Amino acid sequence: MEDKYTKSIILYHLFINNKKMIGIKFYPDKIIQLIIKSLPNPKWNNLHQMVFIENSKENLDLIFSSFRGIAWVNCKYFTKNTFINDNEILNLDFYRNKISNNSYKKCPNSFLTKLEIKHYSKNTAKIYISLFEKFINFYNKKQLNEINENDIISYLLILTKEGKSNSYLNQMVNSIKFYYEVVLEMPNRFYGIERPRKKHSLPKVISKKEVKMIINNTNNIKHKCLIALLYSAGLRRSELLNLKINDIDSNRMVILVKNSKGNKDRLTILSKSILVDLRLYFKKYKPNDYLFEGLHGGKYSSSSLSNVIKYSTIKAGIKKNITPHIFRHSFATHLLEDGVDLRYIQVLLGHNSTKTTEIYTQVAINNIKIIKSPLD
Repeated sequence: MEDKYTKSIILYHLFINNKKMIGIKFYPDKIIQLIIKSLPNPKWNNLHQMVFIENSKENLDLIFSSFRGIAWVNCKYFTKNTFINDNEILNLDFYRNKISNNSYKKCPNSFLTKLEIKHYSKNTAKIYISLFEKFINFYNKKQLNEINENDIISYLLILTKEGKSNSYLNQMVNSIKFYYEVVLEMPNRFYGIERPRKKHSLPKVISKKEVKMIINNTNNIKHKCLIALLYSAGLRRSELLNLKINDIDSNRMVILVKNSKGNKDRLTILSKSILVDLRLYFKKYKPNDYLFEGLHGGKYSSSSLSNVIKYSTIKAGIKKNITPHIFRHSFATHLLEDGVDLRYIQVLLGHNSTKTTEIYTQVAINNIKIIKSPLD
């Protein structure tokens, strides 16, 4: 069975041996493979796991004409005119090449390929692969096409009795449904499976005073900029670490956040005070590509960011477990408390709906402060 996802190709900008190339990624399909072989001098690139040809107007026109009526040509990542490297594309060869004993079932290659072609984040892919492998190895003696709805329900019941959280159970359902409904293209096959009710916890927030204390207790200008930018722009951890130098627009006082959650781009605010510190940081550290880079170049690591926050929090004398995402929650809550319209906060955070953003109304305390306790 084929659908628009099977009959599709994705174009990327590549830079190979100092030459601009058109990268072509696709879900394995005989017709698509035959067409690609007919293109001028197609070659395979192991690093990016895709075919590439020389980047020229003639070749680009040829791709469109060759695939017209046969496959959808997805130019989402090509029209942005940005060149990708191995940090920006999902490559799951580690899982393909992983050595395991004969009794252990590895995640099917079709599962891995679909995650790549649909451009899932590395974190989501890692979770889906891990959970799906646990599931298929629980039914080790069954073929995947023999597993039915009752088997899945029984397995989820076992996880429930083991005390697994609702979040874990929902992710397990997602990984299973991804294989049967997305990879095998069997929509709504498991409609009878009920998801656990999600636990609606309030976001953890710290005060403006605590934010300033943490920022002021950083070791250097680089660490100061990391935390200050995380808070002042309401960024996710991955969004901060993926920022490129050119994503900071000091003329318009905005930050361009590319390929955030859901593969969306958005603009968020650039603080004037942060811009002053960023210029000092830039002069001292001179990053080449990413705004924040490690000691040996390349993207600044997630673990290093967590350590910076941890040490600055301890130094500030704050006895709370502060994570990078708490700064994003605090950013949204503080804007709401300052009277900023919820719809603007929604746009800055990159939420699809105001319903997601409305959770911050439950932790904003301005309206609570004016309510007088019966005891008083």
